[in-house]
Amino acid sequence: MSNNDLGQPIGFPLPNWPGAVQPPRTPIQGDFAIIEPLDPARHVDDLHSAFAADPDGAIWTYMFDGPFQSKGELSSWLSRASETDDPLFHVIVDRATGKAAGLAAYMRIKPDVGVIEIGHITLSPAIQRTSAATEAMYLFMKRAFDELGYRRYEWKCDSLNSASRRAALRLGFRYDGIFEQAIVYKGRNRDTAWYSILDRDWPSLKHAYELWLDPRNFDSEGKQKERLPHLIAQSPVDR
Repeated sequence: MSNNDLGQPIGFPLPNWPGAVQPPRTPIQGDFAIIEPLDPARHVDDLHSAFAADPDGAIWTYMFDGPFQSKGELSSWLSRASETDDPLFHVIVDRATGKAAGLAAYMRIKPDVGVIEIGHITLSPAIQRTSAATEAMYLFMKRAFDELGYRRYEWKCDSLNSASRRAALRLGFRYDGIFEQAIVYKGRNRDTAWYSILDRDWPSLKHAYELWLDPRNFDSEGKQKERLPHLIAQSPVDR
């Protein structure tokens, strides 16, 4: 914070702010996961099989769309989703199987002010709570901050979605608050919980992720030795 000529408080200056960059439609390679731009023709079979492992459609409860009753319905939705630049949909490929097992999208993309959100996160049961899922979130963050120059990275969810709220905190997001009666979807109200990571948080958070992703952090059965929240807590940021 600084003061203007009248002594009034104003935001800290950004004299050389160049703006951020629109996310490209290019893959991101990881050790456990690969992020690929959504291609319905290539990915529909994998995603249909992956989502079939959730026959009750629970993973779609807090999504704006789904569940889909057939492969045809899913294919139609994927085709529409693939045509938009915001949200910009990607699939999460599990390297262990080589198959797409989930979706996520950059959205509310605002390069001029450096704000971007990760959303539409839909993971099949097979990839939930795995190294691939965690690394995928890291890869999205890394591109946003290191490659594209964003200042603020957001996560939002229905305030009643306890799993999503726990995930945001585990991944290193800070809780910003609740926007009450923010959205109407699927014929019901949504109070939206907001979370964020700022560019000044990122160096410490990135270091924690790199420690967690180090092969030495996993035993011979692939189980983690140090939990990610513990490593994040050891590298606190001053918000």
